[in-house]
Amino acid sequence: MRVDPYALILDYPVLVWVLSGLCLLGSAWIGKACSGKQQILEAETREYYRVIEAATLTLLGLIIGFTFSMALNRYDMRKNYEEAEANAIGTEFVRADLLSAADAAKLRLLLVKYVEHRIQYYETRRGPELDQINAQTPPLQAALWSAVQVPAVQQPNPVNALVIAGMNDVLNSQGYTQAARWNRIPLAAWILMLAIAIAANVQLGYGVGNTKSKSRLLLILPLVVSISFLLIADIDSPASGLIRVVPQNLVSLAQSLHAP
Repeated sequence: MRVDPYALILDYPVLVWVLSGLCLLGSAWIGKACSGKQQILEAETREYYRVIEAATLTLLGLIIGFTFSMALNRYDMRKNYEEAEANAIGTEFVRADLLSAADAAKLRLLLVKYVEHRIQYYETRRGPELDQINAQTPPLQAALWSAVQVPAVQQPNPVNALVIAGMNDVLNSQGYTQAARWNRIPLAAWILMLAIAIAANVQLGYGVGNTKSKSRLLLILPLVVSISFLLIADIDSPASGLIRVVPQNLVSLAQSLHAP
């Protein structure tokens, strides 16, 4: 069985915050300890060191900004696909009028059940419940397809072809939603970003040195960077955290379908 690295740490934003904060704080103290074993830098050397330190911090800020933009784009994509999924199901519900009364009633009942199923998919976090929902999706989609395939085969005409096309949109929208859920920030990007953050904190600790009045400064950068990691991990995780896609379009659709 393949182990998903995101299921280990990155799907738990608070854990990312705690571990990254401790790691970066330890890196800063390592740099501080190393500075105590070295002689005081000469003025010219210290000037070059400050330039390197500023460049590293600038690079870290840019990398965090780009990664945040990647996470935000993926979040917007998941929201757009939830809206598209609700629109496709609503359109197919209306097109059910093109079928016979019996076939239309059967299709509507399946669509109502499918909408409730998709709402559960968005509202359920990781765990056995989500696995069970994913296992129930293919049989539901097969039943939906059968509900429009049989009338189309019995009476092949442009009207039934329109219903078939609408069902294609319903099934494809679920595939797009699942693909957007799997589209995460690569693990390699997280590792490289963490490596740059560690280097920046080591340089910060080395620059502070053994000055007690400046030792408190070692807490600021690890705290700020770890909070940035928390925000990125929260936005990038579709099934956990505080910032999640709320299926408001599907909920609104379900309410309209149940309305008289």
